[in-house]
Amino acid sequence: MARLEVGDRAPEFTIETPNGTVSLADLLEKAEKGVIVYFYPKAMTPGCTTEACDFRDARLTDAGYEVIGISPDSINKLQSFAEAELLDFPLGSDPDHEVLEAYGAWGEKKNYGRTVVGVIRSTFVINPDGTIAEAMYNVKATGHVARVTKNILA
Repeated sequence: MARLEVGDRAPEFTIETPNGTVSLADLLEKAEKGVIVYFYPKAMTPGCTTEACDFRDARLTDAGYEVIGISPDSINKLQSFAEAELLDFPLGSDPDHEVLEAYGAWGEKKNYGRTVVGVIRSTFVINPDGTIAEAMYNVKATGHVARVTKNILA
């Protein structure tokens, strides 16, 4: 599995969300400072809820960034998740793992001591020119958004 690094071109994507189709190009066009793409394993689980609410509460849109969360979940589950947590950014459904794989966020990982294949919790900060500013793999749900925010707003 290839991993993205700082300076690489971010893979373009077009993905379904509960509110229609969204592309990286669309998000970059709207963003003043860049786009944050984060990948998470499963909506409505404790860690993923913490992470999503932390992104919501960080108010990154106010700072010039667009945010999108991507998981293999269905559109219906993402709709319920967004409504339950009052999320103000799109959630993309990637059931075939195409975007996850393009970003190196799908593959083997350790889960409770076992090796499994699944979503590798990851976050990418993408510059307005479409290049990777930060590529963070195997991040923890708790405290992660605070570190991202500190880095980009410094």
